[in-house]
Amino acid sequence: MPKEPSARSDPDTNHPYKESKAPAKPVALPDGWEIRHSATKKRAYYFHVPTQKSQWEPPALNSNAEDESESNDASNSSTMSQVRASHILAKHKDSRRPSSWKTQNITRSRDEALAMIQQWRAQIVNKEKTFADIAKVESDCSSAKSGGDLGFFGPGQMQAPFEHATFALQVGELSEPVFTDSGVHIILRTA
Repeated sequence: MPKEPSARSDPDTNHPYKESKAPAKPVALPDGWEIRHSATKKRAYYFHVPTQKSQWEPPALNSNAEDESESNDASNSSTMSQVRASHILAKHKDSRRPSSWKTQNITRSRDEALAMIQQWRAQIVNKEKTFADIAKVESDCSSAKSGGDLGFFGPGQMQAPFEHATFALQVGELSEPVFTDSGVHIILRTA
């Protein structure tokens, strides 16, 4: 059985939103890579099937396993370790916690949550409303009070689909809908 990787020791709301070219799936991994879950660390890790190498950080889309093992070296400081993002969350009845700061018992379906996210995304892209304005009123996450800002975070701190989507975005880029156990999100990478 392959080993898990070892453990290692204000958004700018005036910039134009960039449309994500990414598909509705959160992020495509390079050929040969899989996402696996560590039973001991209780978090996702990345496994390169051809070389049997594993790592905590997402692989670069234009890399191979040898490149990744070099970039994961603790002495290499060029690896992007943290990003900053804001998000808008629409929970649904099948979310892991179907309640929020504004609704005690969320009963909407997953499809209804997706439709809401798509509508809000269109309003942002069409510049009808700002990301922060929608987040403050509509998001089911407690980050709504700060316009959806989650602050800085690194690998392993968010649910895997959310993390993959965020790290794949360019600064100022808006994601397509992203599905996690929490619900449906749109993400704006801010740093």
